[in-house]
Amino acid sequence: MKFHVNSDCIGCGLCVSTCPEVFSMTDAGTAAAVPGDVDGLDESAAKEAMQSCPVSAIEAVSE
Repeated sequence: MKFHVNSDCIGCGLCVSTCPEVFSMTDAGTAAAVPGDVDGLDESAAKEAMQSCPVSAIEAVSE
């Protein structure tokens, strides 16, 4: 599963603190997800971050 942070991101950093293996902050002050597939414990933590996002800016993309 892949994750994507859309333009609704407000840069609160909650996803980064929940799952730093998948999410990071950009120079623009918003979050970004790793480009590759995420699985195992990282996928579980990324899903938790997605569900916790206050503006629903994280999307899961299954291929």
